[in-house]
Amino acid sequence: MGNCCRSPAAVAREDVSTHDHGRKDRGGSDTGAGGKKTITVLNDVSKERIEEKYLVDRELGRGEFGVTYLCIDRNTKELLACKSISKRKLRTAVDIEDVRREVAIMKHLPKNSSIVRLKEACEDDNAVHLVMELCEGGELFDRIVARGHYTERAAAAVTRTIVEVVQLCHKHGVIHRDLKPENFLFANKKENSPLKAIDFGLSIFFKPGQRFSEIVGSPYYMAPEVLKRNYGPEIDIWSAGVILYILLCGVPPFWAESEQGVAQAILRGLIDFKRDPWPNVSESAKNLIRQMLEPDPKLRLTAKQVLEHPWLQNAKKAPNVPLGDVVKSRLKQFSMMNRFKRKALRVIADHLSIEEVEDIKEMFKKMDTDNDGIVSIEELKTGLPKIGSQLAESEVQMLIEAVSAY
Repeated sequence: MGNCCRSPAAVAREDVSTHDHGRKDRGGSDTGAGGKKTITVLNDVSKERIEEKYLVDRELGRGEFGVTYLCIDRNTKELLACKSISKRKLRTAVDIEDVRREVAIMKHLPKNSSIVRLKEACEDDNAVHLVMELCEGGELFDRIVARGHYTERAAAAVTRTIVEVVQLCHKHGVIHRDLKPENFLFANKKENSPLKAIDFGLSIFFKPGQRFSEIVGSPYYMAPEVLKRNYGPEIDIWSAGVILYILLCGVPPFWAESEQGVAQAILRGLIDFKRDPWPNVSESAKNLIRQMLEPDPKLRLTAKQVLEHPWLQNAKKAPNVPLGDVVKSRLKQFSMMNRFKRKALRVIADHLSIEEVEDIKEMFKKMDTDNDGIVSIEELKTGLPKIGSQLAESEVQMLIEAVSAY
């Protein structure tokens, strides 16, 4: 990218590590660099520079608000992950409340081997930092593709973990609201590594009978009642059912070129069990998927009922026959598409306005002209000018080079 341009990672690191000596103004509120007032997000945590307790290292991942870094406890030398949420991105009271709620939920949920452990939350003038256990085993789909084969038995083991997380959340009055494969990482690289839920950024507390109307989550995994703006905890079972469908065949059950098309497919609710590999998948697995993807939330299985389903009860007896290269190939393609979008968003975040960054997700869907789930370099070259972005030719070329090398 050349020395003339700062990478998004460098900019984000400045967000969370530039600390001019703050002072108190006459009214007693904190002021940071340049005399600007700084907000306080967490009231019950220590206000100290993250670098005093932890050595902050390389970037591990990036979301809409937070950047996750590898960090090392200076005292114990323990390797950890630190999700740093820049206060510059917390523009509204709702944004601030979302961060407070994420911390509250992670502290509220009991310790469990399937949920990433929050070590501590801390805050300084520039950011809120969530220090968590490090998951080094990689993403769910990557492990499947690397294995060389995939079976119903393996899918059952993953599904059990995901639904156990859902059950734990619901038992403690929490709806996850964003269950998707990217939010599950393996703790380590061992074959028997625990699978852990890592992101509770969209989770919310609920009381029995309470309904919600805010549309949140990722399009492929949204339950129909989310789109209808009237939902409760049942949406997590739907999302887990979508993940199970993908695990067994490699593609989502509801697919279209645009988010609107995906929404329409979800509301139609037609599930394809005809194309490969479905004729070779057990009836018990298909039966479970149908009951998890039941359009009526009142008739949908609960987490407890899913865990009691014969397919999961007899998981060790589930077929251990590889589902075939076509499933692995589709999973790899689906995973690559998601990672491609995340990578490209990172690369161009420094060169687009906030509004353009919001539009970028829709742009990628429009660019995939042959609808193969992958945006080729040629599609990228053709598609970028069409969205009317103000990117200069050199910046377009920089993006293409960045994703070509990926």
